[in-house]
Amino acid sequence: MDSILVKGNGALNGVIPIAGAKNACLTLMPATLLSDEPLTLTNAPRLSDIRTMTQLLGSLGAEVASLQDGQVLAMSSHDITNHTADYDIVRKMRASILVLGPMLARDGHAIVSLPGGCAIGARPVDLHLKALEAMGADLDLREGYVHAKAPGGRLKGAVVEFPFVSVGATENALMAATLAKGTTVLKNAAREPEIVDLAQCLHKMGAEIEGEGTSTITVQGVDRLHGATHPVVTDRIELGTYMLVPAIAGGEVECLGGRLDLVGAFAEKLDAAGVEVTETARGLKVKRRGERVRAVDVVTEPFPGFPTDLQAQMMAMLCTAEGTSVLEEKIFENRFMHAPELLRMGAKIDVHGGHATVTGVSRLKGARVMATDLRASVSLILAALAAEGETVVSRVYHLDRGYERVEEKLRACGALIERIAG
Repeated sequence: MDSILVKGNGALNGVIPIAGAKNACLTLMPATLLSDEPLTLTNAPRLSDIRTMTQLLGSLGAEVASLQDGQVLAMSSHDITNHTADYDIVRKMRASILVLGPMLARDGHAIVSLPGGCAIGARPVDLHLKALEAMGADLDLREGYVHAKAPGGRLKGAVVEFPFVSVGATENALMAATLAKGTTVLKNAAREPEIVDLAQCLHKMGAEIEGEGTSTITVQGVDRLHGATHPVVTDRIELGTYMLVPAIAGGEVECLGGRLDLVGAFAEKLDAAGVEVTETARGLKVKRRGERVRAVDVVTEPFPGFPTDLQAQMMAMLCTAEGTSVLEEKIFENRFMHAPELLRMGAKIDVHGGHATVTGVSRLKGARVMATDLRASVSLILAALAAEGETVVSRVYHLDRGYERVEEKLRACGALIERIAG
């Protein structure tokens, strides 16, 4: 099992290209199941999760070709030859549930295993299922699989009101509604940039959608969708992660392709902590104003609030801030599993339920630590950049699910980092 060795060596300077969004690409890929014509995605990230989704779509009869070093995905679902998404693939990744809505909408039936993914809380799929039921689907859960059928072979438009904001459920319902008969209204829908990106792709495929980016999305179902070519939106979580590099280690980094509108709430917290973010012609330039950042309080919220997927990385920065910070996690339970590992590096963190109190120290110390999930893994690497001595982060297979070529990107800015084959 691979690990990553980091030697803290002071300020980092350079440019870091930001990849296409993992969470957007994993949603756009199942959209190929909605049409018998080709769908091509550009600016795709090169990640293990993308390979898993490729494997899943292939098992259903879709053809997925990875071109231009993996940055272009040429997909075709001329025929869905298998309507069962098997447990052996689905268990690897929670986003696998997103094939349910498209298959059900196009062919009127699907069997999908309940998904797996990171161990950061229960993350149930009941909102996905309730949305599809509201659209007329008959669902039967047995032996770990969702058996879904649309009476008469087609879903029907409906008003779907989510009891709380769910990105995945909004995405599944949005895709299913494009081919449903009649009008579907999604209330309390997620507003994330990935939702907007999906809607823009579906527009190109012939879908009739209004209100994406707001809490109410209206979809007028059409009889069929056609092919399209669509660029995957910039990964706002990778962007935020690399914006923290100079905030933690010092120096100045320009994040190529970065957009302030994708990370507004996050950038506001950086500003309050004493980190300067400037828009450039190529992206965002980031530098720390003083020797140390200042403590700030953080509450995770659905977009446009502070992203839960940047909470662990923000905690790493706040471990060396002047003063005491409080982080409140309101999206997922069990999402402070990185805190014990940061403690091994000399951090001062007190966790009580959904709150973590972080008292900054002047310097962290290198240690052997273990990644517990995707975002936790990169938070430990960020902390290591500011630590004295060597840090070894084990179980970095989590990292490879969501960050491409981390070592290469950080080395280009002067970091001493290398992968150790396990």
